[in-house]
Amino acid sequence: MKNIKTFIKKNKLFSALIVMAIIIALVAIFAPALAPYSPYDAELSNAFQAPSSEHLFGTDKLGRDVLSRVIYGTRISLSASLILVVLIFLIGTIAGILAGYFGGIVNAVIMRISDMMISFPGMVLAIAMAGIMGASVKNAVIAIMLVSWTKYARLARSLVLKICEEDYIHAARVTGCKTITIITKYLLPNILPTLVITATTDIGTMILELAGLSFLGFGAQSPATEWGLMLNEGRAYLLNCPWLMVFPGLAICIVVIVFNLIGDNLRDILDVRQETSETKVS
Repeated sequence: MKNIKTFIKKNKLFSALIVMAIIIALVAIFAPALAPYSPYDAELSNAFQAPSSEHLFGTDKLGRDVLSRVIYGTRISLSASLILVVLIFLIGTIAGILAGYFGGIVNAVIMRISDMMISFPGMVLAIAMAGIMGASVKNAVIAIMLVSWTKYARLARSLVLKICEEDYIHAARVTGCKTITIITKYLLPNILPTLVITATTDIGTMILELAGLSFLGFGAQSPATEWGLMLNEGRAYLLNCPWLMVFPGLAICIVVIVFNLIGDNLRDILDVRQETSETKVS
């Protein structure tokens, strides 16, 4: 408990950001209890109502409460982005470790596939894949995953190649340590901090990319409560009913900024710890 209090005092901004991230997660989990109205029930007589005490964020073209839809949208946008980050983290990390540690044909195959994927603009390729598979949140996640894992693979590979030159790795090989032991005991603990920082920062990026696909019509489909889809539905009424785009846009901005700042602060914290441990060793 004392260590936690000390950590909070030393990292006040990071602690505040973690609290905000927890609040965002709680909004997603308890959306049914927090939303004042059903996000799907249409009531045409209430269409295009401006923000008021009855509907704080106004209503859309079908009379649905925008606040309720934004709250429920946290579920889809946050959960889909988290699933996406976990998938590309696992796939990319495993591929990068295999390429860096074993080298040879394994490295050549993985890196050539990676080169092929990054030779195209990522978002354009994701749009093409989502268009082929059909518009849905699931297919949008798969499409972005197929073009995003390469960053983690290349990062993990470069870290593994660097670590494999260390004396303790050579000593482990000479003493007959199994490959799985070297990977789990020596490689993973050293590459995970950098990869975790990258993954944390990528949560915001994935939210933006998923929202972008939905905005273009390749992601979530009506009547889903996804922020990018809400922006797409409100763009035709921007001049007369700006709240249809303002509030979903603010939700995206807030969540993306929070997770980007968490990633930046986490990098600073881990870098300081790493520098301290290196100083003690030397």
